[in-house]
Amino acid sequence: MTTAGQETAAPAYGGRARAPEVPETPEVPGTEEIEEAAERVWRNLRALVLERNERRKEVAEALGMSFFRAKALRRIAKRPSQMSELAAELASDRPYLTLVVDDLEKRGLVERRQHPTDRRCKIVSATEAGLAAAARANAILSSPPPALLTLSDADLADLDRITSSLAALPQD
Repeated sequence: MTTAGQETAAPAYGGRARAPEVPETPEVPGTEEIEEAAERVWRNLRALVLERNERRKEVAEALGMSFFRAKALRRIAKRPSQMSELAAELASDRPYLTLVVDDLEKRGLVERRQHPTDRRCKIVSATEAGLAAAARANAILSSPPPALLTLSDADLADLDRITSSLAALPQD
């Protein structure tokens, strides 16, 4: 007996009609499973990038300065800025940033100039030596972990697609 809307398969062997097989619906993970998977992925990414391939120490040693100083130099090399802008972007207080910029200036990596329209402000910009040091730091930081080079073309393409879409999301 069939109910309205239910089809039956015709018996191929002359026996009774049977209901068609309904494919199982894949189980959709719940919020808890998704959170656990996200934590596991993040743990693995942190281990790969921050623990097994720590580049900050390498940058500090190559440039002979703290990583924060190298970070400030890299930021200044991108675009000359006022000290207040740098402090905000680097999440640093102004007195400490003044010490950092003083040190970079003594090393010949940055210079301070008068703001063209506001005599109260100084603009900090990178010198040629500062641009070269920032480029060296960027080269070290851009060097991929050796583990990425072991991935197949398909896996690397998948990882590229996933990380690109994550990087494109707006920051919280």
